[in-house]
Amino acid sequence: MKLPEHLGANLQRESESFPVLLSVDLTLASASLIHSHQRIILDSQPSMLKRIFNLFKSDTDGSHKARIIPRDQHKVSRKQISQSALRVIKQLQEAGFEAYLVGGGVRDLLLGNTPKDFDVATNATPEQVRQQFRGARIIGRRFQIVHVRMGREIIEVTTFRGHHDDAETTKNEDGMLLRDNVYGTLETDALRRDFTVNALYYDLRDFSVIDYCNGMKDLEKRRLRMIGDPETRYKEDPVRILRAMRFAAKLGFSIEPNTAKPISELSHLLLNVSDARLFEELLKLFLSGSATATFNLLRDYDLLSILLPGADAAIKAGDNLGLAIIEKCMINTDKRIRANKTVTPAFLYAALLWPALQAQFKKLSQQLPPAVAWAQAGQQVIQQQLTRTSIPKRFSLPMREIWDLQQRLPQRSGLRALRTLDHPRFRAAYDFLLMREDAGEDLQGLGQWWTNYQAADENLRITMVKDLSKTTGERKPRSRRPRKPKAPTAE
Repeated sequence: MKLPEHLGANLQRESESFPVLLSVDLTLASASLIHSHQRIILDSQPSMLKRIFNLFKSDTDGSHKARIIPRDQHKVSRKQISQSALRVIKQLQEAGFEAYLVGGGVRDLLLGNTPKDFDVATNATPEQVRQQFRGARIIGRRFQIVHVRMGREIIEVTTFRGHHDDAETTKNEDGMLLRDNVYGTLETDALRRDFTVNALYYDLRDFSVIDYCNGMKDLEKRRLRMIGDPETRYKEDPVRILRAMRFAAKLGFSIEPNTAKPISELSHLLLNVSDARLFEELLKLFLSGSATATFNLLRDYDLLSILLPGADAAIKAGDNLGLAIIEKCMINTDKRIRANKTVTPAFLYAALLWPALQAQFKKLSQQLPPAVAWAQAGQQVIQQQLTRTSIPKRFSLPMREIWDLQQRLPQRSGLRALRTLDHPRFRAAYDFLLMREDAGEDLQGLGQWWTNYQAADENLRITMVKDLSKTTGERKPRSRRPRKPKAPTAE
């Protein structure tokens, strides 16, 4: 029986590093192959015997038959795919490797949407990918991936993932994968992905879509379904819980019942995820253009208690105004994202933590002066949030300034209004003020006053400030009496 060409090439590469493999009877070994289309990638970590065993293991332990969707039965076209992604795929194929477009890019194209980015899956190892591209960099510890830079675009390239028992993996006591650089075949890679709609591959050679997990059927039914046992998959990586929320909200999909069932019970496992990673995931949740739907799903599954404990406690205690401010922020964020405008995480966090800030300020105001209570409340709210997600100082400091300016904006007498207007964070604080009014907070027309003040000339601004004492009773701050000169001392 003739050994398939791709398998012989892989074994030949291995034989260069491990001469003992030359003694393997390739003719007998090939008899165990039952699917010649599968490609094998060997992990460099296991022993030689284990590597030989794993080479044929996936073909004998029950394979999943791929459904091949030809070009005339799907919507994906090369014209819709990034030229950089096409170049990466072609270059890998020309070097003798398999390479496919995979993940969200294929999913979005099939749905008729415009993908945000494109990912590539290959049987080349990360080091082999890096050798193919000058602008490539290997990143990641849990599972290594390669970022290939093509001009201003970065294409993410991953090696086919294998089964956990194919090599040494590291898990914690909750079943969370800590290290998982296990390589496999196209089939095992599909089975290792999170949701069926993300396990679709576009083959540039014949323009077909390859589906191992019935992802096309779930796309048609607009359903989000986990591959494998949901409870096990959530334990392996608790962030999949947040990914379920994000994809369901972004795509407008329902979450399949078995996929949804363990979420609330296992949500505490998110506490095992690093605070830096949770910060990044939180931004993905709210900056994907579906912040409103995402926030509602987080509340439905009681995930706010894990991600934003202070805000969650305040909302559950009846802070309807705080909830309305967050909801207004989500609506405004979605509008800006869809208009290709930027949204700073500082403003987003200022809104998300506002209910917690108000609750803490009210509590401390009973014992401390308002200015002191405000400062301490802000610090305590941030410290509490840092136990769940990180907030880099480049965002936490502007967030504090937005909060502090909410106290200064009502103080407009004398030169205070002009000084506040010149503050670097004035525009963000002004937008936050308007958002509070839009949410239903009665600020006595403060937002409109600041709107008029910005449009006024110098003389009109002076008049507006003078009129404050007539309309609001706000008094000009008393100037400090100059000190008397000290009497000369007698010599």
